[in-house]
Amino acid sequence: MSAVPPMPSSSTPDSVPNHLAWAIVSTVLATCLCCPLGLIGIVAIVFSSQVNGKLNQGDLEGARRASANAKTWCWVATAFAIIGLLLNIIMIATGGMEQYMEMMQQMQQMQ
Repeated sequence: MSAVPPMPSSSTPDSVPNHLAWAIVSTVLATCLCCPLGLIGIVAIVFSSQVNGKLNQGDLEGARRASANAKTWCWVATAFAIIGLLLNIIMIATGGMEQYMEMMQQMQQMQ
């Protein structure tokens, strides 16, 4: 009598992405290009890091929730990065950096 192999589930643990690389890249870019609000991507990193732990514990549903939350926060951080990039392009295109530097020099001279 041979052992019957287990039935494959519709969703294997390998199919739950943790989005960790996306979370890290989007957080760094959003923070550098936009502002400290880009640090909200740390929430994505936290949820991303929970996915593998939950899979190792056998909590497939918890891993799916953490993955979905990580993906949502990755999109938020990516949006901040895109907004920051666009603002930087606009500032450079309109000569905003020169005006900023002039303003900084005037403030330093006043002291």
